[in-house]
Amino acid sequence: MTTQAGAPPPAAESRAQSFMRSALAILGETGRTDFTVAEVVERSKTSLRAFYQHFATKDELLLALVARIMVDATERWRAETAGLAATDALRLLIDQISAPATSSTQDSINRGLTYYNDHLLESRPTEFAAVLAPLHALFADILRRGVAEGSLRGDLDVPTDATILMHTTLGALRLRDLGADLGGTPIDGGHLSALFLRGLSG
Repeated sequence: MTTQAGAPPPAAESRAQSFMRSALAILGETGRTDFTVAEVVERSKTSLRAFYQHFATKDELLLALVARIMVDATERWRAETAGLAATDALRLLIDQISAPATSSTQDSINRGLTYYNDHLLESRPTEFAAVLAPLHALFADILRRGVAEGSLRGDLDVPTDATILMHTTLGALRLRDLGADLGGTPIDGGHLSALFLRGLSG
């Protein structure tokens, strides 16, 4: 079996994935991203030399991890929304993104990566934008579908509106807690999609 041009050999790919799995395990246990490269190396039972053959810094490792999570999740959400009308697809996508964690481990991962995403946005905005590109494309495709169906306004600025929708929805992890404190009701995906659709279909 041959690898595609430009693709890393299987052994190298497996080693990089091992580092990402180790980082994810630490995140799941601690909910923090301030662990060290040495901890990742110890968890993956490799060496510092092996780590630096794949990642120049811990930031690069975490960026690769966030990118992998985003690609996998977006592919799943695209498949789930493919056969739906645009308004139903948008509701489902927002519900999936803003859904609470189903386990304490997932909650720790979500919490750690939520705060780390803020760091990436400030320190590596270009790379972080590339990480979000698949999700942005899915939002944009759903908006275009809605315009074509006639269920959404025809004057939408799809790229810009998709960006606003995406970033607002990603902030729902914070809104869920803040909503209960400020308005007495936790903010969930239903609140977000109802608000968005009032503007998009008005």
